[in-house]
Amino acid sequence: MRLDDASRWLRSRSQIEQTGVPARTLAAHVRHGRLHRVDRGWYVDGASWREWSTEDRHLIRVIAAQRRRGGGTAGGVFSHVSAAVLWGLPLARCEPPRVHVSGAATNGHVRAGEPAVARHEVSVEENDVAVIGGMRCTSLPRTVADVLRSSSEETGISLLDAALRAVAGSGDFAHYDETADEDLREEVARRLPPGARGVRRARALLEMGDGRAQLPGESISRLYLRHIGFAPPRLQVPIDGPRGTRYFADFGLDDAGVWGEFDGRAKYLDPAVRGTGIDVAATILAEKEREDWIRGTTGRRVVRWTGQDIRDAGTLRARLAAFRVFPRSQR
Repeated sequence: MRLDDASRWLRSRSQIEQTGVPARTLAAHVRHGRLHRVDRGWYVDGASWREWSTEDRHLIRVIAAQRRRGGGTAGGVFSHVSAAVLWGLPLARCEPPRVHVSGAATNGHVRAGEPAVARHEVSVEENDVAVIGGMRCTSLPRTVADVLRSSSEETGISLLDAALRAVAGSGDFAHYDETADEDLREEVARRLPPGARGVRRARALLEMGDGRAQLPGESISRLYLRHIGFAPPRLQVPIDGPRGTRYFADFGLDDAGVWGEFDGRAKYLDPAVRGTGIDVAATILAEKEREDWIRGTTGRRVVRWTGQDIRDAGTLRARLAAFRVFPRSQR
């Protein structure tokens, strides 16, 4: 969801009352799910709220927090996961209950009740402040550094990969800006305070980040493949196709001698992903032809897994073991 689209969904108490919903029945609308209370005095349509992604819901929370405070953040800037959604980054396996604000002038406390704002009493230099849609937030490198330190590995690696893809990707897997990739890594590393909580994990994730991963599911898969013991896989490996076309395999699991494919539901069910005017049957047929060609021309099997298979590293290990795919050290 774009920032301007998210802004249009929010309605104040007075705006709702002007539509004919009296104040005395507003609570009932919230209780029965017709409206959802995002922040004190700010609401959205309940059915829409339940359908939105984690990122969309948190973006709405951030905008509502800004509006409730009259356009300010009480001496701070939006940070951590709240800055991440302003930058358009994913929040894989993370449903933030609070909006995050950082600044030396904040009091460090979390307000009781719903909704809540988490205030981080930390310094944010002016060169680490960005303005997105009129909203002040931490810069991209500072945002990535904060999330890597404070979130789970799954959330961190997915967000890092997306940030690297945003600065180094081109939409063409054959062209990836290694210089831009390295520049962002260095900027993030400079914002990891030595000895601070979560820095060791953040540095490990920063080393394995790769903007060639297209989806959070691919990022999490790569994390778990490392936990299982596989060598770092090649990503989006180009394979010459028929009639001058080119295919790309998600993972080159070279130590196991197979190709790996993460199948997100959107590939088949989301028209925006599979292409306008292309139905599910055509998508499945094209994917079958692609896999047949890759197997036939490379002599390697293609092993697939879905979101259900990456609930944790053990689940992915079991999936791969069922196809007799193991790291070299375990064969």
